[in-house]
Amino acid sequence: GKRGEPELLASCYSSSLRLAVDNSIGTIAFPAISCGVYGYPLMKASIVAVHEVARFLEDTSSITGVVFAAFDSAVETAFEAACRNVATG
Repeated sequence: GKRGEPELLASCYSSSLRLAVDNSIGTIAFPAISCGVYGYPLMKASIVAVHEVARFLEDTSSITGVVFAAFDSAVETAFEAACRNVATG
């Protein structure tokens, strides 16, 4: 928990988004990265994911759609809460 995990997780999203832009890909889907067997705390992971994607999208208009794919209802609930958190600022 003290090896820059939030930054590494954020980098995973931003690197993927950069690759999408570089390859003229307008939509992208993400699984709930690190929310399964890797044991990253679910709410923290969803907040990092949603905040990083929102931050990236502020600087580009070439990505027109992002999907977060949830593998169960707990993940879906966490990502919905993180989206609400970003939307309200």
